[in-house]
Order: sequence, then structure tokens, then C-alpha cells
Amino acid sequence: MKEASRQMHLNLFAMGNGHHEAAWRLDESSPQGVTDFAYYRELLRTAERGKLDSLFLADTYNLPPTIAYKVLQGMEPFTLLAALAMCTERIGLIGTASTTYNEPFHVARQFASLDHISGGRASWNIVTSTNDVTAANFADERLPAHGERYERADEFLEVVKGLWDSWADDTVVADKRGGVYADPEKIRELNHKGSYYAVRGPLNLPRPPQGYPVLVQAGASEAGKEFAARSAEVVFTAQNTLADGQHFYADLKARLARYGRTFHEVKILPGFSAIIGDTAAEAKDKEDALQELIQTEYGLKRLSNMFNTDMSQYPLDEQLPIAELPLQETINGHRGRHQLYVEMARREGLTIRQLMFRTAASRGHYSFTGTPVQIADELERWFVNGAADGFNLMPSSLPAGLEDFVDKVVPELQNRGLFRKEYSGCTLREHYGLKRPEGKQCR
Repeated sequence: MKEASRQMHLNLFAMGNGHHEAAWRLDESSPQGVTDFAYYRELLRTAERGKLDSLFLADTYNLPPTIAYKVLQGMEPFTLLAALAMCTERIGLIGTASTTYNEPFHVARQFASLDHISGGRASWNIVTSTNDVTAANFADERLPAHGERYERADEFLEVVKGLWDSWADDTVVADKRGGVYADPEKIRELNHKGSYYAVRGPLNLPRPPQGYPVLVQAGASEAGKEFAARSAEVVFTAQNTLADGQHFYADLKARLARYGRTFHEVKILPGFSAIIGDTAAEAKDKEDALQELIQTEYGLKRLSNMFNTDMSQYPLDEQLPIAELPLQETINGHRGRHQLYVEMARREGLTIRQLMFRTAASRGHYSFTGTPVQIADELERWFVNGAADGFNLMPSSLPAGLEDFVDKVVPELQNRGLFRKEYSGCTLREHYGLKRPEGKQCR
């Protein structure tokens, strides 16, 4: 049975026309919408109507080579989220920024600005970037090694938090009569000098309303999980079975004590991609319609990129050549996702074509096709059995998939007492039940 007071958290992962790789080809889809502000505004308003915790925008710093086959580009998240903040009141706004191809001062200032603009609804999805194509856009020939990227991320985050703390909460006096705007004694220089960064500070902006914008992370490698245990407050993860979800959940939660953190300080949200129909037959028809639009050329390029191997050299209808693929520890990109695909293919004996189809809807995240009641049952099963604190919702198609979830699944979850009927707070930290970090005292 579920705990009486425990409710799940729901985040919308908005990407293109939906997470199924063929969603943009549906008659009702609008591929041009991904560069139309009104498209995102309506998505966010629908999510807020459903009382979802937050909206998440992923981001990359390169144009994928598979652009011929899928809507993959996206607008710059800070610009878009700042505009969206003006159209909404409660829902959180999660933007992505890389610690490998940014400077700490810029990121600290951008997220502090977004937190002020939104009234305390900002969140940073911390990534380290994962391919050499990105490196080529920043004067680097190769992406730094996996371990080095996480070392850099640790120091980057330390600097950013230090900059957010460089103003005490009560620094701004705004004493018009006395002519004093801010108390300089409550502003401190950071004077950080580390292995990768030298930053004097202070930030030229008061402390964010939330203290720190909520810190999100999604790495599933050993280095990624340790980083999450040290520093993350919300973790997005790709788990394909309940057992895998339970293992990841228990593993990550067990690591928290090493860093003086408690069980509830980190919320784990597995990705969940649903195809929803009023009947099971209708849902299956929707799934079939999407699967029929899959392009083999794109699927092969996607798998080739994941495995760092040209998959077109192998017969499509023979089992994935696991023994010939690079080992996980040699992958400098998505190590966790690489292992997930390999384990899925090994467990289910999948051919290359079958793996392509199995991952077309959600790229290895858990996907489920069914009625609103069946989907609510599945979410509850993960939630009450130690696999999730909530879910990173990945609608197979947008906006229709989100509308179906908000209008049909959310009421079912609310009736079961598993999800809020109204927002009880105004900030994203309040939505997630996370404490506001105390500011550092000036010396």
C-alpha cells in the first residue's frame, strides 16, 4: 500500500513533436511548431492545468547528423523558458546547460535571472555533453574524457553555488530615506582557484529566490550516479523494467548517506512514455500507426551513434552482435544508455530491427500502451514498489499525448490520492518538497 501522505511528482519532458521518433510524421503534427513560441506556450499551459510539477527542456550544442529524418533542433532554453515564465504562474521550468562548454559565472547568472523572473520556479539540468560533434563547435578536437568531464562538473557546480551564495538573503536594504540600496558587508567575493576554473565573484545579482534553483541530473554511469548522490536533487533516469527501476532507485538512495544526505533529499523520476487510448484496441491502433512510420535509415544511425559502431554492416534481422560492440567503459558518451540497450537486447534476444523498434518510442525509457486506468495502474505499481518518486513524462506525440495524459490519466491518479489536485506552493522547491538551502555567512 502507498504511504498516506506520499504523492508522486510529474515532470513533462517536452521534445519536438513527441518522443516517438516518427511522431512528426503524423497528420495532426506540426513540425514547424518547434520554433513557434505559441506551440510551447500551449504545451506548458496544458501541463500547468494538469498541476504537473515542472516542464523540462533538453538541449544540445550541435545539429544532429540525423536531421534529415527527425525534428531534432530546439530553441535556446533560457530565452524560451524566460518567455514561458510570463505565461504561467506555478509550474517549474527546467533548463539544460553543459558544464563542459560553458563558464560558471554565465550559468550562475542565467539561472539566477530565470529564478527571479519566474518567482522561484527555475531548475538546472546539469549535463556534461556527450559527443565530439559538440566539441568541434567550441574549438576542441575531441570531447574530454568521461571521468574528466565529471571532475570538471563537480568544480563547476561548486563555483556556481558559491556565486549564488555570494549575496546574503538580506543584502538588499532598499532604504530610500537613508540612501542605501545594498549592504556591501553582506556581499562576499568567492576567490575560487581550482583545477579548471578561477572565479573571483561575487555574482552581480541578488541571491535567487529559491536559494539555489533546483538541481537536476540524468547520468546513469558510475560517475554519473556518484555525482547525483553528492549534488542532485532530482534525478531523471531511463529504466526499462520495474526490476531495473527498483535496483537503480535502491542503489542511488543508498549512496546518499556517504554525503550526509537523507533518503528524501533526492527525487528519482524514471522516464515514462505512454500511448493512451480510451480502449486498449484504440491505444494499440495509435501505437501501430506510429510504428508504421519508422524510418530504418534513422533507426540505424541512432543505434550506430549509441554503440559507436556502424550498424548498417550487420543484417537487420539477426541478433544484436553484442560481442562485437565496444565495452561500456570505452564509451565516452552515453555510457548508461549504452548499457541499457545492450542489456535489453541480451535479455529479450532482440535483433537489430527489433531493438530499433523497441526504442523508437522512448530511446530505452519505459513505454506503455493502454487505457488511462491501465496507465495509472502501471505508474502506481512503480511508485509504491520502490522504483520511483514520480515520473519524467515523455508523451509519444505532442500536443495530443500530453492532452490525453492531463485530461484522462491525471484525474485517475488524483482519485487514487496519488497526485495533487491543486498546487500547495509557489516555488519549484515547494512542489518537490525540497528545502531551501541556507546562504553562506560572510566572514
